[in-house]
Amino acid sequence: MHIILGATGHVGSALAQALLARNAPVTVVTRDAGKAASLKTKGAHVAEVDVFDTAALHRVIEGGHRLFVLNPPAPPSTDTVAEERKSLHAIVAALEGCQLEKIVCESTYGAQPGDGIGDLGVLYDMEQALRQTGTAPVSAIRAAYYMSNWDASLATAQKEGKVHSMYPPDFKLPMVAPRDLGEFAARLMLGAAEASGPHYVEGPERYSPGDVARAFAEALGRPVQVAVTPPEQWEQAFRSLGFSEAGAKSYAAMTRITLENKEEPEKPERGATSLDEYISALVRKSTA
Repeated sequence: MHIILGATGHVGSALAQALLARNAPVTVVTRDAGKAASLKTKGAHVAEVDVFDTAALHRVIEGGHRLFVLNPPAPPSTDTVAEERKSLHAIVAALEGCQLEKIVCESTYGAQPGDGIGDLGVLYDMEQALRQTGTAPVSAIRAAYYMSNWDASLATAQKEGKVHSMYPPDFKLPMVAPRDLGEFAARLMLGAAEASGPHYVEGPERYSPGDVARAFAEALGRPVQVAVTPPEQWEQAFRSLGFSEAGAKSYAAMTRITLENKEEPEKPERGATSLDEYISALVRKSTA
């Protein structure tokens, strides 16, 4: 049995569907069983468990052989780093005494030790903590910038003819479609029970905010431009989106590190979905 944490998010649901398509047994873990209804219809078992309920999570994990770990993102209105460290500690505690064949975890490009750097620090700590449990061999996926992060730009592209970005229009960034991450994670979950990685996963090429605007323009049939938020306004921009003071600082720090110290692995794993394909599908879905 494959146990999937974060199964109703973009990547977790893509992984669940990829495993189910291969007739692999899957248990999806979610706080809200209603959100997993479509996966249940496709044959998944559903465990309605909050990751902070260590005992309940332990019982679910104990019933599986392989585990996919995605530390749930904290609500932006909270101290996101503090909350994500709490959920990480709860997941690690739930692993105590479990005997698994393999763990695959979802990390990120730029993961590194340090404080005040948001998810980059939390997810690096996750990689290390899972390995230190000794529960099972660990394979870490370091995912590029999710193409799904641009989903929210559909509304401004439609209404304003703008894609808002904190990166310059020509700044090339590794991006990846959640479906491709799910497919790669499925291969790891089904592969040899051995430690590996970190595996860097991105799309067929690198893209800029300018490329995102052009993709929206093509899909919408109207001009779309990039509206750049300068660095001195980043924290305020995050606060205006509902982030706490601490959350705004963390996300601004991650943005700055990505801009100034872009990670460029020599041989990343390449997904098949292009940015144009992703944006085109997003627009079609919104008008269906």
